[in-house]
Amino acid sequence: MKKTLFFALLIASGISVIAQNNGNSTDQYRRSSIYSLIVNHTDQSYADHIRNQFLAIPVSDKYNDHNLSVRVVGVAFKPSKKEMDNNVQRFVSENHIASRLVGRWFDRDKQTGECNMNVVKARGLYDATEFDKEMASHSTRGLAMLQDAGEDLIGNTYLIVNEVRYVDKGATSKIVGTTLNVLTMTAGAVGAIALIAAGGDASTASDLMDLGKNTGQSLDDLASSLKGFRVKITTRLFQLNWNDTISNFFYSQCYSEKPDAVKKENFEKNRDKFTMRYLGKVVSKGNKTSFLGISEDEPLQMIRKATERAIDENVVDLQRKFPQFRVKSPISDVVEAGGVVVKAPIGKKEGVDPMHKYEVLEVRESNGRIEYHKVGTVQPISGLVWDNRFMAHEEGAEGADLEATTFKVLSGSGFYPGMLLREL
Repeated sequence: MKKTLFFALLIASGISVIAQNNGNSTDQYRRSSIYSLIVNHTDQSYADHIRNQFLAIPVSDKYNDHNLSVRVVGVAFKPSKKEMDNNVQRFVSENHIASRLVGRWFDRDKQTGECNMNVVKARGLYDATEFDKEMASHSTRGLAMLQDAGEDLIGNTYLIVNEVRYVDKGATSKIVGTTLNVLTMTAGAVGAIALIAAGGDASTASDLMDLGKNTGQSLDDLASSLKGFRVKITTRLFQLNWNDTISNFFYSQCYSEKPDAVKKENFEKNRDKFTMRYLGKVVSKGNKTSFLGISEDEPLQMIRKATERAIDENVVDLQRKFPQFRVKSPISDVVEAGGVVVKAPIGKKEGVDPMHKYEVLEVRESNGRIEYHKVGTVQPISGLVWDNRFMAHEEGAEGADLEATTFKVLSGSGFYPGMLLREL
């Protein structure tokens, strides 16, 4: 009765609750968008294999896939850590990565400059017909929807740059490899960067950027040499700058749903107006990864497993370090027998730990704006944390057979599928 009255009051005040009480509830929520790159040290051992296995890693379903065509930057130089930080930032700036991410948001045609709102509508979970009607009439609600999309969608676009180093398993644990130096790149690397600026084909770019060659090895040789394989990954995080000034410029001077030479030129000449903000970096611990469940004739799976798990570890650390990067995950089930518990399809891959707490958020829409309201707190139950890391099932890890993590309720009530969890 109280819940029915609460909903009635929300509707009367112009606020609606966005609840997904159906089989698709876990798919219908807003995600941040991510573009992931690898800096590949091409003169170190296993460089080609590391690159190829990185490209096989899918984008987490907790993010929207916002990848551009180029995913790999091959390098063969040795600057200091500080120089590396500066050069990565310079690489992002000089190749106008921010403007390319903006163009991807609006399906911008590089030849004609034509744009559309299809990605914004789909990722924002807007009703397409309603969105178009409100925008066409230039209504207050339509402008609110546009502002909402910018703040909660476009502004939450991230670039992750993973610098991967192979760690020699010898006694000294020497890190083999070299580092990026944008200022002194060879002709091959410069050609690859030019392809980024031109939106070139990813496979061609990879060929140009592959500055080094690994010694050929048979699968048996690989299987033997990869036992104890470790990687150390430095992950740098950038966020797209998107505010009223930038959005007003884009919509008024660059956005057109039909060919417009002037607006096309405005975008090309003003790419520097779109920028990325460098948030920071984390470094994986380089720990050994268990290779249980991997057969001797699948040695490349060892590289994939070590690389993917190290990247996942870094992403979790970045989420805890930068709150705006934290993911939200929907409640998939609520069980009331013997005390209320909730389930959600997140686990060890996302850093779920019984020691951590999560806030429960209810999604509400008010005059075209999406709002998140905290309605409770939950905590993972020890022994019921899903191990959804890559190949956890094959290695027989505890919790790998679960399909979700179960949380006990610390505060709040009336939870239902579709509400969102976010780590505190």
